[in-house]
Amino acid sequence: MRLFLLAALTMTAFAANSVLNRAAVGGGHMTAAMFALVRLWSGAALLSGLVWGGGGRLALGRKDRAARALALLVYMAGFSLAYRSIDAGSGALILFGGVQMTMFCGALWAAEPIPLRRWLGAGLAFLGLVVLLAPGRTGSIPMMAALAMAGAAVGWGIYSLLGRGSLDPVADTGASFVLAALGFAALVVVWPGVTLSADFVGVALAVLSGAVTSGLGYALWYRLLPGLGASRAAVAQLTVPLIAATGGLFLLREGPGPVFLLAAAMVLGGVALALIPRRT
Repeated sequence: MRLFLLAALTMTAFAANSVLNRAAVGGGHMTAAMFALVRLWSGAALLSGLVWGGGGRLALGRKDRAARALALLVYMAGFSLAYRSIDAGSGALILFGGVQMTMFCGALWAAEPIPLRRWLGAGLAFLGLVVLLAPGRTGSIPMMAALAMAGAAVGWGIYSLLGRGSLDPVADTGASFVLAALGFAALVVVWPGVTLSADFVGVALAVLSGAVTSGLGYALWYRLLPGLGASRAAVAQLTVPLIAATGGLFLLREGPGPVFLLAAAMVLGGVALALIPRRT
């Protein structure tokens, strides 16, 4: 029961990132660039404190650090940009489906053996995203927002692929946050037209997202993974878009429509088919 409750808490934290970002950026409390910057620095501070407090070190100069930090930066930037004009549930669903598609492509690239069931699941999830993003319907998602979230999904998928087999995931994640925060700060200085503005509510939401629902959420998730196992971890992650949609409904008054529900059933069903092993 304790493991289940902690896993539910972690999935809620992951889903809360969508709601917090949408509330801050979509609500006009903060620009997208400012949200990503504050979220990165807050997460970097929290994770660095956890690593140093436990007697570990970040090892920022390790050769794999730059690639992981770049992938994390792409995720953070695309995530924040998308939530200027996309609801929390739809954004989480695009992110979740896109991450799984990216990891599927990574398996193809690595020439891993892919069973038929995983091909079918990936195809069903992809069709679900097509249904969600189909243009011309009432309330359709703006294409630029969809592309930004798709970019975030690719970034997070690559970040996940690079992090497989990590021996110290909290330290590795902390190092990635620190380097991504430094890189993003340098980027907004030199990139023309970037606006950094926020009010108190926006800053509070971004700090909460960076330090608590990202920093603590990731740290807790890595602690739980050995006890959950691959199949239960996959099942747990299926709940994230639905929790985000529920949070958007009750906190932001963004009700999921029938198209979202159909797309969610297809995406999450496809991912479940692809990732959850059958009992033998």
